[in-house]
Amino acid sequence: MPDSVLVIGHRNPDADAICSAIAYARYKNEHPDRPPGLIYEAARCGNSNARIDTILRRFKVPLPSFVGDVTPRLSDVMSRDLVTVGAGATCAEILELIHSHDIQAVPVVDAEGVLQGVVSIYQLGRFFTPRLDRPEEMRRVRTSIRHVARTVGGEVLHGREVDEPVDLLVRVGAMELETFAAAFREERFSPDRAAIVVGDRRGIQEQAIRFGVRLLVVTGGLAVDSGVVEMAREHGVSLLVSPHDTATTAWALRTAALVDPLVSTDEVLFRPTELLKDARRKTAGMAPAVFLVAEEERRLVGVFSRRDLLAPPTRKLVLVDHNELSQAVQGADEVQVVEVVDHHRLGDLRTAEPILFLNRPVGSTCTIIAGLFRQEGRQPDPALAGILMGGLVSDTLNLRSPTATPEDVRILEWLEGISGVTGAELANAIFQSGSLVRTTSATDLLEMDMKLYQEGDDRFSISQLEEVGFAGFHERAAELLAGLAALRERKGLRFSALLATDVKEQDSLLFFQGDPDVARSISYPTLEEGRLFQLPGVVSRKKQLLPFLTRMLVGE
Repeated sequence: MPDSVLVIGHRNPDADAICSAIAYARYKNEHPDRPPGLIYEAARCGNSNARIDTILRRFKVPLPSFVGDVTPRLSDVMSRDLVTVGAGATCAEILELIHSHDIQAVPVVDAEGVLQGVVSIYQLGRFFTPRLDRPEEMRRVRTSIRHVARTVGGEVLHGREVDEPVDLLVRVGAMELETFAAAFREERFSPDRAAIVVGDRRGIQEQAIRFGVRLLVVTGGLAVDSGVVEMAREHGVSLLVSPHDTATTAWALRTAALVDPLVSTDEVLFRPTELLKDARRKTAGMAPAVFLVAEEERRLVGVFSRRDLLAPPTRKLVLVDHNELSQAVQGADEVQVVEVVDHHRLGDLRTAEPILFLNRPVGSTCTIIAGLFRQEGRQPDPALAGILMGGLVSDTLNLRSPTATPEDVRILEWLEGISGVTGAELANAIFQSGSLVRTTSATDLLEMDMKLYQEGDDRFSISQLEEVGFAGFHERAAELLAGLAALRERKGLRFSALLATDVKEQDSLLFFQGDPDVARSISYPTLEEGRLFQLPGVVSRKKQLLPFLTRMLVGE
């Protein structure tokens, strides 16, 4: 699976945020120095709107996928390469998996992948640890003849009910015949449960068969006399030959035990959507070295260790059109930001390592990205040139905003020659694509292009809407003011504001809800005391309104 980096704009994205994400992902993917296997994916962390849709439809480019939260979760670090066994597995099979995969526990699942429990190396250790005060526990093995043969790598010369699980009691025939016979008679268990492990002692072999033991294992890979084989067949005794010596065979036979009695069913299950920080807290005082991740109905999907929880985040982000965490996708502060491409003031972003931080005082992020293509002698295709124009024209009000620079003018002329569309044509299509203020709820309008800011101890929000004319804003003034009050309360802000801009007349209205001291300091003409102001010539949130408000707060 290739490594991927999300290229993503701010919350409540505008056209520049969406278009710059699309364009920069393409720029990076088509760059000759892109590392093999690394893919950049355009994404968004908010809804589209009619103007964005108009741009994308015009140039037949799909809307980027929605990613609303990048907070690290167990699904980001858990291993999906599961090592499991089914019910009826043996201790030998689990020990082999533990050794070959360097793991400490093996989940037990059914045919549908539903978790039945887990067997850990610690449980196996307790199972195989000798108890001299209770030697019979070390001799007791529940298994089948087939499992014994497979475990010791032996050959079955005669078998009876070889697949039937049976409780065996293992004894090694390493003694004189008379001693063996006497000891066997003293055992208080059915001969049909006995498993005798013996070398080339024919007398003991025959005596065990006459006793009617369930299993006779001849060790050392030695040939068994045909008479002994026939005798075993007549008495219904399973007989197999082990290639190993007697001591090794006796130990290996015990590992043929079925793990069913060892399966622990009291494990704590985690969900793949669980936050890493929550998983760290929960596992801090827990004993298991390996933890299980399951979906509904205990369907196992992954495993993780404490070491996985401490690994660096695998998610990587490129932030475009913003550099403040308050505006970034949820969870951006817990993953790795590797690049920033922006045209706004510097915010609060901090990184553990140096990153590419490209910030230029131009009218749009799309201007910066188009400039990268141009300076490298790479020309975007007509559709991508149109997408870059869409972000540029929208953010600079087709170069009429005070944020527009000579660089924006040069880049727009260059893109017009590639796309075959003029900035005026595109601007007309964008701003005539439908009145948002007449068709959208007040809550959605205020969050559509809303940015949060921090100035000292003060937190505040500024939303911006651009329309042709103010009629719709005046009609819904009461709703918009009520929405601002609710927004301020919900986010715990000193004040919330809406900059409503007439793109034709290049003027704005300022809707305000919040601290009366701040409202009294606003020096623009008042239309409604403390709540609505007229801002002639103001069209830019970034270059005109934000500096005015921050100077006002600092000067208090």
